Amino acid sequence: MGAKRAKLGAAFGRRRYSAGITIGTRLKVADNSGAREVMVIGIPGYRSRLRRLPVATVGDLVVVSVKKGNIELIGQVMRAVVVRQRKPYRRLDGTWIAFEDNACVIVTPEGTPKGSEVRGPIAREAAERWPTISNIATIIV
Repeated sequence: MGAKRAKLGAAFGRRRYSAGITIGTRLKVADNSGAREVMVIGIPGYRSRLRRLPVATVGDLVVVSVKKGNIELIGQVMRAVVVRQRKPYRRLDGTWIAFEDNACVIVTPEGTPKGSEVRGPIAREAAERWPTISNIATIIV
């Protein structure tokens, strides 16, 4: 048996929650950017086993394609942050949380939201990781 290999990545680990979003998942857009529904087509920085579908959870950045919304936005590839997921996940205090739908907020490549307001609640995990989204959010759960 060989020696164990050192883990690659950041010096500090990010808490992993139960992943509820994968490639092909349709997400509701929770902001007023003009898109209404998007489909996840990629998850940047995800490293996994060969042929395993990449997964994302609340607070993760995903690459999406606009499926419904303004006519000039349909078909465009954008980046978005997942702010709600249906699949229950456990917080550090022991509580389990799940939302009614899967939703995201469309962001620019720099990470600032395209819209000026967020409709509906967003998860605390996404608000802590993306402070610019929490500034325009109305409800943080």
